[in-house]
Amino acid sequence: MNQLKSKRILSGVQPSGLPHLGNYFGAMKSHIEIQNSDAETFIFIADLHALTTIKNPEKLRELILNLAIDYLAIGLEPDKTVFFRQSDIHEHSELTWILNCVTPVSMLEQAHAYKDAVAKGSKDATAGLFGYPVLMAVDILIYKPDLVPVGRDQKQHVEIARDIAGKFNRIYGEVFKLPEPLIHKEFGYVIGTDGKNKMSKSYGNVINMFSDEKTLRKQVMGIVTDSTPLEEPKDPENDTVFKLYSLFADESEKKTLAEKYRAGGFGYGDAKKLLFEKILDTFKPYREKREQLKKDVQYVLNVLKQGAEKARTVASATKQEVWEKIGLML
Repeated sequence: MNQLKSKRILSGVQPSGLPHLGNYFGAMKSHIEIQNSDAETFIFIADLHALTTIKNPEKLRELILNLAIDYLAIGLEPDKTVFFRQSDIHEHSELTWILNCVTPVSMLEQAHAYKDAVAKGSKDATAGLFGYPVLMAVDILIYKPDLVPVGRDQKQHVEIARDIAGKFNRIYGEVFKLPEPLIHKEFGYVIGTDGKNKMSKSYGNVINMFSDEKTLRKQVMGIVTDSTPLEEPKDPENDTVFKLYSLFADESEKKTLAEKYRAGGFGYGDAKKLLFEKILDTFKPYREKREQLKKDVQYVLNVLKQGAEKARTVASATKQEVWEKIGLML
């Protein structure tokens, strides 16, 4: 974490339901680690982005609140991290129009989400989905971060933000810093329970860290494995259960389990039970904290309000710079 000293780090998280291991190891865990470094940390709930897929207002309110509770439960500390809702900072929406006016259509046509929608023949692709990368660029650029933590498959978002920032700076003069992506080398990609795809709600291959024990057990026991008989040796490096267990285990624990695989007489069901117990042990304190926070919603709302006040100080200063550069400040 020494490389983060005196750096400003920013990351946004979209409210989309119960967090799974991919969310935790791909982003949430590193966010907590970063706040305990010497970096200046901004984490926001990307609720405006959620409008591209969620049309139920009650559902959206529930998802926003639950995501805030999830982060506070796993250890986010409001005195160390500026934690806020994207929609509480109106400068995000205002600056999006400005950057829309310098962003080439051809750039947006190459964005993954829009290309996927077109490839699938979607008739519901909205202007919001098409312009999604511009709002995301604003989310980043308005706080002038040095680094943006992303998964390997999300690197394009930072690249687009850099391209848009560069275009603006060339036209109007230097305002925006060009951030770098911060990709966790080990956990940038978490395999799903199907053993084929990245863990994602869209694939239905997740293990939710805050599910009840019955559901959690079902998700773990449903991990796809090969048909090697119990008594035969197995290859740990190519097994999904071992890969997921390795996310939690130290080197000694991984070595012990790998030896059991290779010795034979150890089944995938046995490995799944070890993984299940590991997940329960790891998340037990977070589960308990989450139950406490659910009983004190006003505290959670106050945390978001105070975070928004801090974030607005930075965002409004950037907006004023932009307004002066483009001629809107008389």
